[in-house]
Amino acid sequence: MRIDWRGVFPALTTQFHRNLTLDLEATQRHIEVMIDAGSTGLVMLGSLGENVTLDRSEKRRVMRAAIEAAAGRVPVLSGVAETSTAFAIAYARELERLGADGLLLLPAMIYKADARETLAHYRSVARATALPIICYNNPIAYHVDITPAMFAELAREKNLVGIKESSGDLRRFTDIQNLVGDRYRLFAGIDDLALESVLVGAKGWIAGLNLAFPREGQRLWELMQRGEWTAARKLYRWFMPLMHLDTHLKFVQYIKLAVQEAGYGSEWVRPPRLPLTGNERRNVLKIIRKGMATRPSRKK
Repeated sequence: MRIDWRGVFPALTTQFHRNLTLDLEATQRHIEVMIDAGSTGLVMLGSLGENVTLDRSEKRRVMRAAIEAAAGRVPVLSGVAETSTAFAIAYARELERLGADGLLLLPAMIYKADARETLAHYRSVARATALPIICYNNPIAYHVDITPAMFAELAREKNLVGIKESSGDLRRFTDIQNLVGDRYRLFAGIDDLALESVLVGAKGWIAGLNLAFPREGQRLWELMQRGEWTAARKLYRWFMPLMHLDTHLKFVQYIKLAVQEAGYGSEWVRPPRLPLTGNERRNVLKIIRKGMATRPSRKK
């Protein structure tokens, strides 16, 4: 299966009203902002999309709204973060019926699977759907590690087409390529390692802070693709304090607050997450507002 996914795929937040019901109109407006900025794909209902706080009906509504808003201009993927392999298979099949373009597949939630169990989960979901799949490896957050050797074993599953590599170990990109060449499309998965990830082989970036700074994120990507490294490093250095917000336990709250400050949505999150308060909120706002006040000229 040859899927030419590349470029910036923002991981959209799920927008809520203050009463925490879905705000699909705000979600669609934000999608339009991201496509207009140059995004080449969309990831809905990932970690930033607060997947596990939505019920099945709500997930369907979000995906229908996203597919409608994208209108075929860019592929629309959904995170698959379920508590069992059977539930992941059921949701993957439902995404096919809804018209999604692919999946971002996480390990089964809650349980810390070993290597054999993790391989079985990914194989089972892949064999149950015709949709192309990006495998999400984030052992820091989800306590399940898909190693390069495991990806070599999974290479037989033709619709496992990509990897969002978020282990924080940049050697993984090279190790995967040494084992299986360009079998997988590699995506940067951590904002404050985006430039380094491109240098070692990432062809795409599943981005977070781009949600609040879409033009700057797209500009960084384009500079890197053209090999304009001096300009890219300069922009990256400005972006870095903001990008660090993507690596905190409360990255969803931090990024949603940045989205709100940028005028693209609201900060409301579903419990157990709560909106930021006190010194923490003031400190995060200071970083966001400094970034906005010092943002580079958009002239090319």
